[in-house]
Amino acid sequence: RDRLRTEALTTRAVPDVVTAPGEVALDLKQVAKITSRIEGQVEKIHVQLGDHVRSGQPLAAIGSLRLDELVQEYLVAKAQADVAENAFRRAEKLKAEEIVTERRFVEERGHYLETKVRFQHIREKLLNMGLAQSELRELEQGSHEESHRYTLTSPIAGTVIAQNVVRGQGVSPGSELFEVVDTSRVWVFANLPIEQARKFKEGDVGTIVPKGGEPITAPLTYLAPVADETTRTIRLRFEVSNQQRRLKPREYVDVKLTIVGSPSLAVPVPAVTMVDNVRGVFVQRETGYAFVPIEVGREGGGWVEVRK
Repeated sequence: RDRLRTEALTTRAVPDVVTAPGEVALDLKQVAKITSRIEGQVEKIHVQLGDHVRSGQPLAAIGSLRLDELVQEYLVAKAQADVAENAFRRAEKLKAEEIVTERRFVEERGHYLETKVRFQHIREKLLNMGLAQSELRELEQGSHEESHRYTLTSPIAGTVIAQNVVRGQGVSPGSELFEVVDTSRVWVFANLPIEQARKFKEGDVGTIVPKGGEPITAPLTYLAPVADETTRTIRLRFEVSNQQRRLKPREYVDVKLTIVGSPSLAVPVPAVTMVDNVRGVFVQRETGYAFVPIEVGREGGGWVEVRK
């Protein structure tokens, strides 16, 4: 009797839990495929497979004659632009004093704008190749002994999971050399039948249950607007914080979503008992306990709906 517990039959909203198989995937915002933007030869490898890198960390150095040519063009264009600007400023002052003609002034301005555009065009090329503005300033100051080396850097912090290059290898623009991923946040995909998917919306919270791991809650961030042509199911995506790296991309998990139903009579799950193959509960009377058959409905949150 000390282990017996009784409760009054009450009305509760018994949740309906929907469970579907899911798969962990990389968050594509956390993936970077690093390619070369110029033709050359790899002179040095700074990282290797499995290394953790920070954003902006060098991955490889590439020797490139084309880059060296662009640096020379940049320095010449900078010098020409400076000379043209000085000539234009001088003509501007003389024009104000009516010493030079309008035609001479227009010619100096046109020459200045032309050299400035050419300089900015070459500058943008170098910046797009990954050179920093500080490096360009060093070039202008004469510190360009290794200007022909193009340094590949990681655009994100993460782990190197693919290395497709070795020292001495020739590379061309577009060649994928490294892949870096950050798994501190991952996606989990699941598919639900259309009638079940209609019960949920973006922002609902699901529970991700890895095999042998602790459950993780995550928001539902995407419901496919089109059903799968083969299975006629709706694809769902959850964005999951994975700071401890407990979830591994490509592993299978269970995804649970809860639908809160309308209030109904409910009893605790442990109260439901089978007697002579009849499902029911024991009801406390003045003189003891009587077994009463019941018809059950939904089950969730530790409660069972009593339909009859």
